[in-house]
This record gives sequence, C-alpha cells and structure tokens, in this order.
Amino acid sequence: MADISITPDEIADLKGLNCPMPVLKTKKALDKIEGGKILQVDLTDAGSKSDLPAMIKRTGNELLEMTEAEGVYTFYIRKKQS
Repeated sequence: MADISITPDEIADLKGLNCPMPVLKTKKALDKIEGGKILQVDLTDAGSKSDLPAMIKRTGNELLEMTEAEGVYTFYIRKKQS
C-alpha cells in the first residue's frame, strides 16, 4: 500500500485493452489535462508495466506510484508543467 494518499484529478479506465492501446490512450488522456494535475490509469495489460513507465519518462511526465491488485495495474502520473 502507498505511504501517501494520492488524489487523482482524472481517472482513465483502460482495463481490458491490449498493447499498444493503453499507452496511446494514456498519452491522449495526459494531453487533455493541465500541467501539474494527476492522472490515475487503471489497466489489465501486463505489458503496460514496462511500456507505460517508459512512455511517461520519455514524455517528461512523473510516475508518482504504480500499484497492482487482483490483476489491475494502477498508475498515478503527474503531468509536467508546460
């Protein structure tokens, strides 16, 4: 469990989608929110455990936390300030 409570500003439910859709839809969701806001992404594609952090780093955003429970991976991403 997380030491701190993260309150997302937006939530993207991407459960059931397979590569490359989780990464593409996460990027699209990040594009829609303001800098500094937090996006929570819920997905079930195991490949996203490595793909999503790579995309987050490449785009300059910040991965605050990633959790896994009952086959659902939850990422908390802070969008970079413009």
